[in-house]
Amino acid sequence: MPTITGDMMIVIVSALAAALSFGLVVFPYLQRTDKKQKYRDVIEKKKKDLFEVAKSEIKIKNKSSLSAKDSVASFFKVKQMAGDMGDKVRVQLLQAGIRDPMAPLFYIMAQMLLPLFLVLFCVFIMSAMDKEISRSITALVILGAASAGFFLPRILVKNTIIKRQDDFAIMFPDALDMMLICVQGGIGLEQAVERIASEIAEHSPLLAEELGILSAEMAMLNDRRSALSDFGRRVGGFGKSFATALIQAEQYGTSVSQAIRVIADELREARMAKAEQKAASLPPKLTVPMILFFLPALFIIILGPAGIEATSAGLGQG
Repeated sequence: MPTITGDMMIVIVSALAAALSFGLVVFPYLQRTDKKQKYRDVIEKKKKDLFEVAKSEIKIKNKSSLSAKDSVASFFKVKQMAGDMGDKVRVQLLQAGIRDPMAPLFYIMAQMLLPLFLVLFCVFIMSAMDKEISRSITALVILGAASAGFFLPRILVKNTIIKRQDDFAIMFPDALDMMLICVQGGIGLEQAVERIASEIAEHSPLLAEELGILSAEMAMLNDRRSALSDFGRRVGGFGKSFATALIQAEQYGTSVSQAIRVIADELREARMAKAEQKAASLPPKLTVPMILFFLPALFIIILGPAGIEATSAGLGQG
């Protein structure tokens, strides 16, 4: 059996290090290609869906009598089943990036079934325990499991919305600056939105997807205000302000470029204010970790040698 010498080990480690370095260099470029491809897939799917909606509208106009299945889209089916609650859930899921028309129904079903599952699971665990549990503790556990199951989907969706809006807040002002340059250069708003979405796909794929969907809707739908309203509803926060400003600019005949410039300045100021707020809140957050971890180590380093010398002196005298 051949033995591994020191030189061979150096060669193997060098080869692994070279392969790892190559992978670290190449992986971001592959990921960039994947982001662009995902962006293109989302836009193509949205265009296909809009095309199918347009075909269904033409079919409705040409036919005098249609069944409910042919004339009502899946979103309106969910709306009929869930009512106003389904509308609110639909907006929240859109802001979380979940665009499936049946997602609100699944969300409501999860809020109903998950508490039941957790309650049954807790009851099974408590019944399998040897120790007898009092009724008050059992009721408390069942109530906690039901509450956790009911609020867990809402918490997950809310956290996703916050993360997406934070990602939008980082890149959206820069995207508006690029959009302003395109509009001032004579490019139409639809083409400008599509161009910016393609440019920022590498840096912010979430914002690129939303802008790409906005571009597809403005290109294939006759109503630009409706496309902007849908964009504001999907993105929320900054996106809603952007959509409202453009709708008002189009409604009152004011300059679109001026509206984009104002919104970009406001968003940049809000981003800077949020960064300053986070920086100001950092010292109080660091107080407890410094007391728990930094000061004990500092005391050990400073007082440790003196303690060792005092102990040695005491042992020498003894």
